[in-house]
Amino acid sequence: MAKLALVYGMRLFPADELAEVKSAPVALQGGRTGQITMHLIEGSKEEIEKQLHDSIEAFFELYPEI
Repeated sequence: MAKLALVYGMRLFPADELAEVKSAPVALQGGRTGQITMHLIEGSKEEIEKQLHDSIEAFFELYPEI
């Protein structure tokens, strides 16, 4: 299997200050581009941690070959 790269970012904002969350552009080798869908999780610290953990597990279930 090829070496993989997981691209991610995190930042906390007050929930009532968010107006919009857009996808993020990624520059790839050879002049190609890609997009990363951004996800929003709201709640208490504990709720966010649980939802993030569940989301990561579900993400890797999409790729059983790795």
